[in-house]
Amino acid sequence: MRFFFLLVATTFVLSGCYNKPVRHLVSDAALLKVGQSSSEDVLVYLGEPDEHKSLGEGVEKWMYQKEKKTLLEKIPYAGKQFGAPEYSQVIVTLVNGIVTECTFSLSDEDDMDWASDYSWQEKKK
Repeated sequence: MRFFFLLVATTFVLSGCYNKPVRHLVSDAALLKVGQSSSEDVLVYLGEPDEHKSLGEGVEKWMYQKEKKTLLEKIPYAGKQFGAPEYSQVIVTLVNGIVTECTFSLSDEDDMDWASDYSWQEKKK
């Protein structure tokens, strides 16, 4: 019995050591200054991009995405009944390694259901 309590206590102590990195796209992107921040600054504040596009002539677009679900939305199979996850996205445009544009957008899965909002709108098949 004593061994069991020691095992449980050890499990709780070790689980407290686990640290999953958290990405706060809005606040991290706000640290970037258009015309001043470099690609190294972007890597420091936002990390490696989720997607990277090279548009030629020194122009690059780095995209960062994050999905946020509530506790109820994380329930397998039934989670969709409690709402839709939010998707945040930051797109950073770099020209010759300097930030020239930084845009943030926030949407959820329901934003794409606009066609069902209008009874007169017919979907093409």
